[in-house]
Amino acid sequence: MAVYTIHNDVLKVQISDKGAELQSIFNTSTELEYLWKGDAAFWAKKSPILFPIVGTLKNNTYYYQQKAYQLNRHGFARDMLFTVEELDETSIRFILRSNAETLQVYPFSFVLIVHYTLKNNALTVTYTVKNTGENEMYFSLGAHPAFAVPLTENTNYEQYSLIFNHYENAGIWPLTADGLIQTQPVPFLNNSNRIDLKKSLFYGDALVFKHLQSSIIQLRNNQNEHGLTFTYHHFPYLGVWAAKDADFVCIEPWCGIADSENTTQQLSEKEGIERLAAAGVFERSWQVSVY
Repeated sequence: MAVYTIHNDVLKVQISDKGAELQSIFNTSTELEYLWKGDAAFWAKKSPILFPIVGTLKNNTYYYQQKAYQLNRHGFARDMLFTVEELDETSIRFILRSNAETLQVYPFSFVLIVHYTLKNNALTVTYTVKNTGENEMYFSLGAHPAFAVPLTENTNYEQYSLIFNHYENAGIWPLTADGLIQTQPVPFLNNSNRIDLKKSLFYGDALVFKHLQSSIIQLRNNQNEHGLTFTYHHFPYLGVWAAKDADFVCIEPWCGIADSENTTQQLSEKEGIERLAAAGVFERSWQVSVY
């Protein structure tokens, strides 16, 4: 495993070739680290890429063309070595290609490109999926960055909030013990644009939202001016999660979602599944600005 660094006058960002996973977002002007440090006692990862599924499959199994395939939660990309395709001072591009190993569990030929770029105080992450096969491709894609909470030593977890750019009326979709989406939501946001953080929020697993109006979320505290702005577009699902009693919060935009309790397990019928024609290209981005 190798770790690569990109930087500008404000930010120093580190990314591993394993999973093309972010390792650090460090603001050199404020000397603050914005990414979760990673701690196996809670959760060892920091910002895994979810591909070609998001969440859990029922019995870790899906069916395609009358054949059963097994995939673990969130797919395989997060555990694979990516190749560095381009690297300069302020950007890096990683690439993962389908191979004999992936074809055993996911029968589609693809290229997945992950591009990190810096501009001023912002990091932009762009995912590009290319269908290099002859058949329509079914997939999901999601981000899972974990941001440090608290950000500063003189604040605590309960002083932070997530602020949405729209007032929302939205329930959360509970997860079963097996990680499947239940069939009915539970009321959560009632004409509200904020989630005040507390660790007990996540004792029942992630807060899962469908089709929010918002595309911008701020992480702020009520003690100082430090925080971040997270911007995402064209991701129909959102997860907010932290490991039990851990000092982070994940903001997770998803194109795709875990199987529901009543799933048919047919990949082509899976809720939120993306479809990409042969030779097609799919692209999504998110951005975090830190202050």
